[in-house]
Amino acid sequence: MAEVSPGRARQVPLRHALPRLARDPLGALVHYANEGDGEIVQLNLGTFRPYLVTHPEHLQQILRDRVTYIRDGNSMLWRSVRRAVGDAILVTEGAQWESSRDTLQPLFTAKRAETLVDRMAVAIAEAVDALDAPARAGEAVDAMTLMSQIVCQATTRVLFGRKIPLADALQIYAHLGTITRTMVPRLLAPGMPYWVPLPGDRAFRAAVQGIGALVLPIIRKERANPGDGDDIIATLCRPRADGSQASEESVRSDLVAMFSTATETTIGVLSWLFPVLEKHPDVAERLYAEVDGVVGVRGTVQRTHIPQLRYTRMVLDEMLRLWPAGWTIPRTAVGEQVLGGVRIESGATILVSPFATQRMGAFWERPEVFDPQRFAPDKPKRQYRYSYFPFGGGPHQCIGQYLFLLEAPIIMATLLSRFRFRLGQPADLTPRIGASLRPRSSTLTLLRRDSVPAS
Repeated sequence: MAEVSPGRARQVPLRHALPRLARDPLGALVHYANEGDGEIVQLNLGTFRPYLVTHPEHLQQILRDRVTYIRDGNSMLWRSVRRAVGDAILVTEGAQWESSRDTLQPLFTAKRAETLVDRMAVAIAEAVDALDAPARAGEAVDAMTLMSQIVCQATTRVLFGRKIPLADALQIYAHLGTITRTMVPRLLAPGMPYWVPLPGDRAFRAAVQGIGALVLPIIRKERANPGDGDDIIATLCRPRADGSQASEESVRSDLVAMFSTATETTIGVLSWLFPVLEKHPDVAERLYAEVDGVVGVRGTVQRTHIPQLRYTRMVLDEMLRLWPAGWTIPRTAVGEQVLGGVRIESGATILVSPFATQRMGAFWERPEVFDPQRFAPDKPKRQYRYSYFPFGGGPHQCIGQYLFLLEAPIIMATLLSRFRFRLGQPADLTPRIGASLRPRSSTLTLLRRDSVPAS
């Protein structure tokens, strides 16, 4: 690592940091991470001067400690998220976060996730089978729309007890898409006061109101006729262990946050499947061979199939490495801290970026290359736990991690067992920034497996 003054992070001056981040935020994070092999750097962005922390040893210290390094809902980078979902489990800390976590955690344990596999597989198969019509007609479809229909159907049935109609779920997801898209100007100008209008502000507010108009009647109906179901809506609406009742606004916040987490993450990550198949035909053929051998052409995924879909999981893990759903995770230092020999002042913003760390040459060979073999079972264990952390880590690790790692392979295998895909434009693996990272290639044609040759 380059030498720095004792106790002080390496400084990136305004004239370098601001233009580079404005031009290519993701590329800038990777550049600064690799430039010093993970040394802590401070980015001068005018009135906003965050620390970029990318070394796994430092990340472990930050992510496992929710007392010293917190998610501050009032901080510049979390404020836009809080405006969208309110005081939800995604943004809160302390007693409020613990209450939401204790309420929701039992729904997302590894053991319970496994009990949902069969129901999930049926819902996914029905959604994928509905794609036969555009496939027979040779119609081009939008990849994000395709994936959102599959994921929203599975999510509303399995996690929300069919209490959100599919049409409403797709509308909520569309509103969330508007929110994540219109948040970007605020995220790229974190010091800008909210009384200064930015592009997208009006659409952002309309989308938040649109979500409220859809979910509040569902909450009120559940409270008027409470049930004993184990879905998210029933769980949030029933009295807590201490007899207290969450407010309507609190239920709304956590419901929207959980819907967003259950849909946005899965759709965002799996949307990379199509350009990967196009760009890497060797990966595609090995995937198809595995799915054909385990599930069969136009077969139905069973619970016993999932452990056998090893290469499918390797491809999924590599997509999570290159395009993690949470590409940056802001934290705020509580009190003055020393991290990796660097003094961090109280209230400072710390940028943790799975996207940057997971593309560092110090921890990954040929980090920019898509190579599922990195995750082969016979590979040596990675030196650092936090060189790969697509779900975050510590107490705030993604609550739906276990469910995602079951749902995503089911979706991949179900799609591959029925269709081949042709993109409407050359595959582009350069991501678009939003709440999650999306591919630029969007339209594709579906070819039924029982009507086309293997290549």
